[in-house]
Amino acid sequence: MTTYQFTVVIEPDEDGFHAYVPALPGCHTFGATIDEARASIAEAVELHIESMHQDGELIPVEGEPFIITRLSVPLAA
Repeated sequence: MTTYQFTVVIEPDEDGFHAYVPALPGCHTFGATIDEARASIAEAVELHIESMHQDGELIPVEGEPFIITRLSVPLAA
């Protein structure tokens, strides 16, 4: 069994939380709570990777370090 590690972004949206994996374009899901979104994205990643294996695609390896930051941009009024 191979174990993969991916960065997951979970952010609030209108109906709860949106979760996605930047290294796996198209791999995203939703949940009413953070815990639901986390469980859903784990399942989505598993299915996404299985599909990539079946299609003979290479599984991306996320480079280190992966940086997420908050940026403030002042705008003149």
